[in-house]
Amino acid sequence: MLLPALFLLIGLLLGFMTNLSIPEEYSNYLSIAVLAALDTLFGGIRAQLDSKFDQQVFISGFFFNVSLAALLAFLGVQLGIDLYLAAIFAFGVRLFQNLAIIRRLLLDKYYLFKKTKKNNDISTKIN
Repeated sequence: MLLPALFLLIGLLLGFMTNLSIPEEYSNYLSIAVLAALDTLFGGIRAQLDSKFDQQVFISGFFFNVSLAALLAFLGVQLGIDLYLAAIFAFGVRLFQNLAIIRRLLLDKYYLFKKTKKNNDISTKIN
């Protein structure tokens, strides 16, 4: 769970330290790519907390999500409609769902840890 968060932090630091500017015509593509990447990252964290993480699923999901999002944005530009908004909505919804599930899983693990610690404290006092 720490590895994806560490690489996210490294990526953010590198992004803030460089003086790279993205042309305005690519901003729709970049926004979708970032949302797709964040969706995959939080999906990976969720899978790790559920003990269901599979590296191949994570890597393929990352590239598939980013590619599909870029394709939707490209098709939207070619057709003259804002298809990238559909991708932003879809990835945004999934992102918030994953964050909610991660929060619940972390709270469950915390309460289980607290309960186990309390039971251990009681059993050591009895003995």
